[in-house]
Amino acid sequence: MTEAFDRWAALKKSAGEGGGAERVQKHRSGGKLTARERLETFFDRDTFTEIDAFVTHRVSKFGLEDRKVPGDGVVTGWGEVDGRPVCAFAQDATVFGGALGEAHAMKIVKIMETARKAGVPVVGLNDSGGARIQEGVMSLGGYGEVFFRNVALSGVVPQLSLVLGPCAGGAVYSPAITDFIIMVRGTAQMFITGPDVIRAVTGEEVTFDQLGGADTHASVSGVSHLTATSDADALALARRLLSYLPLNNLEEPPLAPASPPTESVAAELVRVVPEDSNLPYDVHTVIDRVVDVGSFFEIHAAWAPNIVVGFARLEGHPIGVVANNPAFLAGTLDIPASTKAARFVRFCDAFNLPLVTLVDVPGFLPGTAQEYGGIIRHGAKLLYAYAEATVPMLTVILRKAYGGAYDVMCSKHLGGDLNLAWPTAEIAVMGADGAVNILFRKEIERVPEAERAAERARLIGEYRAEFLNPYLAAERGYIDDVIDPSETRARLVDGLKILSTKRDDRPARKHGNIPL
Repeated sequence: MTEAFDRWAALKKSAGEGGGAERVQKHRSGGKLTARERLETFFDRDTFTEIDAFVTHRVSKFGLEDRKVPGDGVVTGWGEVDGRPVCAFAQDATVFGGALGEAHAMKIVKIMETARKAGVPVVGLNDSGGARIQEGVMSLGGYGEVFFRNVALSGVVPQLSLVLGPCAGGAVYSPAITDFIIMVRGTAQMFITGPDVIRAVTGEEVTFDQLGGADTHASVSGVSHLTATSDADALALARRLLSYLPLNNLEEPPLAPASPPTESVAAELVRVVPEDSNLPYDVHTVIDRVVDVGSFFEIHAAWAPNIVVGFARLEGHPIGVVANNPAFLAGTLDIPASTKAARFVRFCDAFNLPLVTLVDVPGFLPGTAQEYGGIIRHGAKLLYAYAEATVPMLTVILRKAYGGAYDVMCSKHLGGDLNLAWPTAEIAVMGADGAVNILFRKEIERVPEAERAAERARLIGEYRAEFLNPYLAAERGYIDDVIDPSETRARLVDGLKILSTKRDDRPARKHGNIPL
């Protein structure tokens, strides 16, 4: 009995030591936590249960037969986050650089299957150099098994990926399939091919951080959703993100205590939108005065800032917020903004989060770069996402809603359940200047040149008064009500209450064909 327990204790100790004291020290010297420390920080105290601690690889070549570490470079198990169950895995970069082999992959697949059966989120703490070369196609097959589960779990349970170190090759595709990616500035990178390969093939000189660092993927590529300053910060962001989400697609998001803004804060909304419709303002000032105090959690803040997306709460109920931001590109929809918002809308729809859309959009961004880049196809993604969604959808038009962008931003025509407008709303095919140029061009040309500017100004004023308002749309029921801005929160709360039991069945199909 003593010998059996001694063997058990030795194996447990070896599993807990990872790649050994020297490698652990080197790992920590870079400001990084170990795999087990990350899990202990992420989960509520004393709730983590580890499985498969004794798993080792099965390779007998390339010297690996003498390099077997219990756990095989990944720690898997489950625990609680704010008292709710979550499954997780943490790759251990001190063991084979966190590289994925057959047994390593099998452990990840098993915990993902556990998450699927239990109906709980799965969180991956990624720190991996990619496929374990010594295992050849077995490691590639392992990646394929993980990817297959990522897709199978998509829209079923929330999947979060924290990239906490360099991840290359196959190690980046699993995070890319998951719902959200959090990267740590300075220590995390994601790329398909590294700087050395790029230099050899294309001659480009680029650093690891320039190529695939946290700031690059947060602001340029849009691959990463949130940027952290440290491992602990990334883990805290993941915990906060989970606080808005249901455990799975059959549950409702978790309630929290309500924290409404004061009446004086709500009254400030009247002064947020400038009287001159060409002047910008930051839509965050609207969001913060409508949702529960301190509840707005922005996603993709550094990418496509002309549209704002994120989670918030109304009377304690989690919601998804989508808002045009006139402070950037006048709030136009371009390729990145369309893609960013479309993916967020689809996530909210998959996990029963009502959508609140705040509209101030002059249209799609014009230009050859946009047309050649496929703005038609990318803009259609957002249109498709709203039209496909069946969660409660509430829209408030703050100011501009021009052209096709009016339709795309959760209009009544795409399934909006409650569509409101402020008195400052301008719902039209285009702005007054452009409309007058088209409609009255010949009339203006017939006026003496010295009087044309005055005539044009008069026509613009008449057009603005007659057409740039919310009342034509309200007459036809496209807008359910025109409201005082200070009423916005109350009307949204009331709308969510009546729509809380919404059921919207669609024709049976395998799946639609979104214009990817």
